[in-house]
Amino acid sequence: MGEIVEVRDANDPRLDDFRDLTLADRRPDRPGGRGLVIAEGVTVVRRLLDSPYPPRAVFGVPAKVAQLAADVAGAPCYIGSAELMAQVIGFHLNRGVLATADRAPVPPVHQLIARSQHVAVLEGINDHENLGGLFRNAAALGVETVLLGPGCADPLYRRSVRVSMGHVLRVPFAPLRRWPEDLEALRAADFRVVALTPASDAVPLLQAGVVTGRVAWLLGAEGAGLSSAALDAADLAVRIPMAPGVDSLNVATAAAIAFAGARRV
Repeated sequence: MGEIVEVRDANDPRLDDFRDLTLADRRPDRPGGRGLVIAEGVTVVRRLLDSPYPPRAVFGVPAKVAQLAADVAGAPCYIGSAELMAQVIGFHLNRGVLATADRAPVPPVHQLIARSQHVAVLEGINDHENLGGLFRNAAALGVETVLLGPGCADPLYRRSVRVSMGHVLRVPFAPLRRWPEDLEALRAADFRVVALTPASDAVPLLQAGVVTGRVAWLLGAEGAGLSSAALDAADLAVRIPMAPGVDSLNVATAAAIAFAGARRV
């Protein structure tokens, strides 16, 4: 385990990675943001420590940090009271422990495609909780890669990491720079690009063998859905049949149904 240091001063500069998370949250797209990866809770911190993201520090109450003794190697561990933690991070953290890490290099898209059978391709998913839920479902249901089209939120934002239960740190992802032209790379690799949409003229899910072979699930944001350009670029549009009066599902829920259907075939 890394060095364990008890901290009694909330202004200790060694805790700067964790400071004032309600204000800056270290997002790279906000003033002063540093783009650090931040994990909360023993389970998520453990997944961060077992991920490709280089750990920087762990900070928590003694009992929670002790649970990570077998997982931490090299990174310093700072311990303090729950009250001290609240002063530093700006709110009371029930989970009792945080960890920070630097970002890892993003793998090339062609590399991710080559080693995957099932891929999720996202367009406009800018809600961090939906994004985190989607990564958690991808990890659980055998989707090996997530590709990010335009308008997607940062998967490594703290809320996304938390909602994903740390699985956003385990499922590789990469941005698509040309949209929707980059979908051709999937098609060239023998993926079938299947758009998920509530449109009434779409094929009901699991009919006509849509989930056999290599599949790239194309998923859009709630409300707006997939753009017409994305739908036009898909090989097939499918829908999840629903009871009358319900027009759509949460995107992470819809994705889970599609991913689970693919596993049953």
